[in-house]
Amino acid sequence: MSSRRISYSQAINEALSEEMERDPSILMLGEDVAEPGGVFGVTKGLYQKFGGERVLDTPISEQALVGAALGASLLGVPTITEIMFSDFVTLAMDQLVNQAAKFHYMTGGRTSVPMLVRMVTGASGAASAQHSQSLEAWFTHTPGLKVVTASTPYEAKGLLKSAIRDPDPVLFFEHKLLYNGKGEVPEEDYTLPIGEGTVALEGSDVTIVAYLHMVPKSLKAAKILSAEGISVEVWNPRSLVPFDREGLRQTLKKTGRLVVVQEAPKRSGFGAEIAAIAAEECFDLIKGPIRRVGAANTPIPYAPVMENLVIPGVDDIVEAVRRTI
Repeated sequence: MSSRRISYSQAINEALSEEMERDPSILMLGEDVAEPGGVFGVTKGLYQKFGGERVLDTPISEQALVGAALGASLLGVPTITEIMFSDFVTLAMDQLVNQAAKFHYMTGGRTSVPMLVRMVTGASGAASAQHSQSLEAWFTHTPGLKVVTASTPYEAKGLLKSAIRDPDPVLFFEHKLLYNGKGEVPEEDYTLPIGEGTVALEGSDVTIVAYLHMVPKSLKAAKILSAEGISVEVWNPRSLVPFDREGLRQTLKKTGRLVVVQEAPKRSGFGAEIAAIAAEECFDLIKGPIRRVGAANTPIPYAPVMENLVIPGVDDIVEAVRRTI
């Protein structure tokens, strides 16, 4: 495939445009997704291309827009919904957790919910406690929902296309600080499978498992540790539900040591689930204690210096690896 360097946000925009062109029945809903092109510019140009009957600005009501998307999906209309800040998905929890996640099961498989919810997530610098959270673990706990993350433009486009085509409800998390990052993306059409992780960096001494914005931070940590003679493998699950258990096992076969990194608070985060899977299913491969790196158990502060204290940094990852080794 031929490729070119584009941004994470452009990759998402291309995926949305190409999928809406491929399937004329797809609807897009969200706050400011139409003429303004989204608060982060990710949906720019889609309203002009597909019109106001397919790209709809909604009232500032997550409950209403997710409910409308759910209703349309139950009628067989695939929907793409944007939650401008994932923090406010709290207002639509009933539609997602009690309704969308349950319909397929409660109808004996007769009903599908082709519903994608894009979640803009993570801390981005002085956005404070209500616009900076990482809430993905809430949804991994709910049977019936798929949870997908993307750390590069290549992953963003390929995984988003698969998520749009999926007949089940998918929550797609996009980190604010990744939007401007650039990477190689094929010009041809492609998809990436949901449920398959990837090795972001080959190594032999210790595995760092990370996703979203913790992947580039882990790669920086690996570079520092390499200068100390420590070979780090960075493995990105990409999909949290379903989770690539075999991929985790294969990387631990090489290294035998595990550090799990997440931006969400350490307590009860998805990193704990990864650590548990490793302990239960890969115990024969583990050479030492599994360590977790996560945010402090406090709301995200407004002051940047305090935010940097709470959110895991490169130094925190480096120290966790040193202790593991």
